Amino acid sequence: MLMEVASRADLHSTRVLSLDAAGRILDWISWQDAACLYVRGAVAWTLGDPCLTVHGGHNRALGVQSQLDLHPIIASTGHCHEHAIDPAPALTNSALFARDRHLCLYCGQHFSRGDLTRDHVQPVSKGGRDEWENVVSACLACNLRKSNRTPQQAHMPLLAVPYRPSWVEHLILSNRNILSDQMDFLVSHLPRDRRQTMG
Repeated sequence: MLMEVASRADLHSTRVLSLDAAGRILDWISWQDAACLYVRGAVAWTLGDPCLTVHGGHNRALGVQSQLDLHPIIASTGHCHEHAIDPAPALTNSALFARDRHLCLYCGQHFSRGDLTRDHVQPVSKGGRDEWENVVSACLACNLRKSNRTPQQAHMPLLAVPYRPSWVEHLILSNRNILSDQMDFLVSHLPRDRRQTMG
């Protein structure tokens, strides 16, 4: 199968935003999985201008090559349960550092991923849990300085309150190559108080 990439998209980084038929946001899927949905006739509707064109084989009788235009947002024909709860984003260092915008929440400086650590605001040894609301990004120097103490005990006030990102925020934070149609759609589904910081 030959692929031709539109100028707006890079083949290796293109992710398609998957929805159910009612418009509920599901997850990022690869362009290959999106192509399978198209071929199986499982795409209910799409949003945005095509971001990727996939070319298949040639029809011997007609001498024409098959072509499939993939859209940045596709809704599959299935539905989620009406009262389904959005999945909780997994707490990983990558997701945590993205939530905190690669800042140390003690000194406020920007760091690369390799220079950040996961700090437990309430230390685990003192009953703190390894959960979104108790962890922040910290540079190694600040993490060592804080040691096994709370921010108050270490006289190191936090610059922001840790929080659990919503599923939509997680999707925004987990993809470095979001197309403009996708970003507009996702930002429109954020709580109003978080739209300016993510958009």
